[in-house]
Amino acid sequence: MAPIVRDKARLLEMVTPWKQSGEVVGVVPTMGALHDGHLSLVAAAKAVCDRVIVTIFVNPKQFNNPEDLANYPRTEESDARKLERFEVDAIWVPDGDQMYPKGFATTVSVSDLTDCLCGATRPGHFEGVATVVAKLFLQTQADRAFFGEKDYQQLQVVTRMAADLDIPIQVMGCPTIREEDGLAMSSRNLLLSDRARVYAPVLNEVMERIAEALRGGAIMSDVLPEALARLETAGFTGVDYLELRAADGLGLLESADVPSRLFAASWLAGVRLIDNIAV
Repeated sequence: MAPIVRDKARLLEMVTPWKQSGEVVGVVPTMGALHDGHLSLVAAAKAVCDRVIVTIFVNPKQFNNPEDLANYPRTEESDARKLERFEVDAIWVPDGDQMYPKGFATTVSVSDLTDCLCGATRPGHFEGVATVVAKLFLQTQADRAFFGEKDYQQLQVVTRMAADLDIPIQVMGCPTIREEDGLAMSSRNLLLSDRARVYAPVLNEVMERIAEALRGGAIMSDVLPEALARLETAGFTGVDYLELRAADGLGLLESADVPSRLFAASWLAGVRLIDNIAV
């Protein structure tokens, strides 16, 4: 089993000789509760890096709802077992004091990309994401970082943050991994009741139907009412957003005239599900 590292000094002690030897270090940042989507990122990192670090840290700064933070699944022992077959080189599991010591007073903020989608409905979320990811990049000294496209806005934010701050790392986006019924894999899926899990794939079904119509020349205002009604019928109790945006820059679109993605966030049985697909 890969060593579980909890101290920054120990992590530095491990990484320094790797860097001095010219080895390529990859990092897969996670909040734990690992599923096949996370593991696909680990596999991608192993394929192109000499050393791979998986981080597990439930970051309090990216939760704007204390109840959401308290309910987030924590499965460190199970996560470590899932990583065994990949033979990663370290699992970085800092506690809160290691990440945010007493007196910590710095926040990393990325403008423009964060004033829409999840940024509009979860105040402070992306400041928390950018801050913790900047720290993880610097702590691990990684050359490459691997993120899933399911959190496409997050992928855009951390890529811009690293570029703007001149952090010498290449951010790699990897395809969304889905269950057989189309539901995007997410740690939050563990919070769904058995009944809610039956209806959860409707979100992706609705999005695929919209995408098909948009590819045929439809516009969002024409297809949106029927899509929202279908979600409501399936038991979704609130839609934070269901929007078409530019793949580059996330500008709001009415039609798919440029490379674009359809984004959705909706609530089912108290669980917030997000997804996005290329159009």
